[in-house]
Amino acid sequence: MHDLYRRAILGATGGAALTAAAQAQGTAGPVRGDEGAPIAGPTNPARQAEEPFTTAPPKTDHGSMPNLKWSFSDSHMRLEEGGWARETTVRELPASKEIAGVNMRLKANAAREMHWHKEGEWSYVLKGRARITAVDQDGRTFIADVGEGDLWYSPSGIPHSIQGLQSDIDGVEFLLVFDDGSFSEDSTFLITDWLAHTPRDVLAKNFGVAEEALAHLPEKERYIFPAAAPASFDRDQMVGAGPVPQSFAYRMLAQEPQRMPGGTVRITDTRNFPVSQTIAAALVELEPGAMRELHWHPNGSEWQYYLEGEGRMTVFGSEGKARTFDYRAGDVGYVPFAMGHYIENTGPSTMRFLEVFRSSRFASLSLNQWMKLTPPELVRSHLNITQGVLDGLPVEQHPVVPARRQT
Repeated sequence: MHDLYRRAILGATGGAALTAAAQAQGTAGPVRGDEGAPIAGPTNPARQAEEPFTTAPPKTDHGSMPNLKWSFSDSHMRLEEGGWARETTVRELPASKEIAGVNMRLKANAAREMHWHKEGEWSYVLKGRARITAVDQDGRTFIADVGEGDLWYSPSGIPHSIQGLQSDIDGVEFLLVFDDGSFSEDSTFLITDWLAHTPRDVLAKNFGVAEEALAHLPEKERYIFPAAAPASFDRDQMVGAGPVPQSFAYRMLAQEPQRMPGGTVRITDTRNFPVSQTIAAALVELEPGAMRELHWHPNGSEWQYYLEGEGRMTVFGSEGKARTFDYRAGDVGYVPFAMGHYIENTGPSTMRFLEVFRSSRFASLSLNQWMKLTPPELVRSHLNITQGVLDGLPVEQHPVVPARRQT
């Protein structure tokens, strides 16, 4: 059970004991002080233990809010020889209309076959190594070997490939993000699928060969499959019309982060990764008890992927509506456009997550900064607070707020 959740339950009535039934379940269930009662009927104790603030929400939660969480563990797993893929789209998370995500694994030498998308593709490497290639509309080429913490971006319509390399995990695992919530990984344009559905005589004419030379073309898409081991990096570089003018890859972990008490933030958008025209992102690390400050975003909805740790988020939707969700590594979170929220690390170890936006620029508005830069008499009149509270607020944004020291 979350330590923070246990303290909230025990402290709500001056230390009231958890019921024996709740202790046996490993969670208090829907109990908050004197409110609620343990579930007597069918229940899932393991799931309740993972969802403490969902099972027993804080008093501040109110009204009807859409579901803003999905776990990749609940997504369909497409298993292929050489790897797998699973996705989170608007089908799984209906609120996420702007962005869809795919989690994919390729063994060493396995290929995500040559393909392209209508949507722009942004990726974060989770573990291992991969080689990526692309060719643009002017015959310019791109190739890069990427590893953990690296990004790549394939613009809409640009053909590309991904191949797992030898690594400590036997290949690579990565997160793909697409700038359309309705996107499905199953709907990409695949080279094998195209050729399988083009008359053989047309293909022979196009390639300038006899039809017999094409007798062994695949009869259907290959999608993910074991391929020949790649050549050396130097040998795999194709000349064409030269390299693409802007790199399709970026070393996010090599970027110096914003450091502050309680954690760090790295922001990647067109200011430092120019080719990524439709996706901006931040990588946030929170120490135990720290939180991403109360804030909102003026230029798009926020799609989140939790890399490590556990925490909670409350989303404020105006009209007195607010709802709290629990998140763990492998979960997707979502914050609809302009809704206020925070993310708090409620676990015993570092929490890491990605904030992703369908935008060319990252933009955030801080509640603390807004209050600090508004005439103080007006703020005090609104909130019935002292000038001392305002004096302690920062003039500049501090995305991470440290844990409070225990007194």
